[in-house]
Amino acid sequence: MQIQWYPGHMARARRLLQEQLRRVDAVIELCDARLPFSSRNPDLQALTRGKSRLLVLNKADLADEAATQGWLRRFAAEGQPAFAYNAARGRAQEAVRRIDAMTADKVARQAARGVRKTVRAMVVGVPNVGKSTFINRLNGTPVAQVADRPGVTRANRWVRVSPYLELLDTPGLLWPRLDDALAAQRLAWLGAIRDEVLDSEALAVSLLEALLATRPQAVLSRFRIDDAGLRGPSLLEAVCRGRGFLMGGGACDVARAASVVLDEFRAGRLGRITLEAAFPEKQGPHAGGTP
Repeated sequence: MQIQWYPGHMARARRLLQEQLRRVDAVIELCDARLPFSSRNPDLQALTRGKSRLLVLNKADLADEAATQGWLRRFAAEGQPAFAYNAARGRAQEAVRRIDAMTADKVARQAARGVRKTVRAMVVGVPNVGKSTFINRLNGTPVAQVADRPGVTRANRWVRVSPYLELLDTPGLLWPRLDDALAAQRLAWLGAIRDEVLDSEALAVSLLEALLATRPQAVLSRFRIDDAGLRGPSLLEAVCRGRGFLMGGGACDVARAASVVLDEFRAGRLGRITLEAAFPEKQGPHAGGTP
C-alpha cells in the first residue's frame, strides 16, 4: 500500500518554521515512543541542526518499557539528549528541568552580563505526536487545541509557560516523499496520517498481520479471533464475528471493524507495544521490525 500525505498547510508551515528558527534558543522535538526512529522527520533534523535540541519520546506509557530504555541508550550513545515522557499525565517539572539543563549555558552567559534570559524553544514533530498536549502540560492550563487526530494545529503559536520560558507550538510536519513504505505504514498505524486519505481496511489488515507475527495472543484475545493463521480480509471478517459487527443479513461491517482495530491499537488497548527496535540484533517480541 503506497502512502503519501503532504497537504498544502505543511509546506507553508515548513517555511514559517524555518523563518522562526533564528528567534529560538532551542528545539524540543517530540517523537512517538512506539516508533522512535520512523516518527522523526529527517527534514526537521536537518533544518534545526546547530540548535540545542532535546528529544522527547512521548506517549511512553503506550510503548514497551524495555524497548524505550533501549532507545534512550541508543540516543545517549549518539549524543542526543532524550527522555521518555507521557504528556497527557506526566509531571511538568520533569520536562521543564530537562529544558533548563539544555539551555543552562546560554542562560549562564546572559546572567554573567546581568541579564535574566527568557528561553524561547520551538516544539516540533510529526502530526499527532502530542506537541500541543505537551505544551498544555507545561503551561498547567489548556492553551493549545488538542485532538486525537493529525492536522489540528495549522499555525505557529507562542505560549508563555513561565516568566522565563516561552514555547512555540508548530503544526505537525511530515516530509514530502515517504519513500520508506514500512515507515509510512507504521506512521499511519499510529494516526500520524489522516485516515481519510488512506484505505483504512487495508491498513487495519496490515496492522493485524504484523501484530499476529509478534503479539498473537493480544490480537486473538482482544478481538475474539479463533484462528491465528488468518491473513488478509478474513482477519477483519473474524473481528466482525468476534465483536458482533454484523449488518442486515449477517453481512460483516468491515469498515467498522477496521476503525475499531486502529482506534484500539492507538489507544494502547492491545498492551504496550513498540514497533521498531533500537538495536535490531536484539529484536524481541516487542518489535514489529527494524529502523
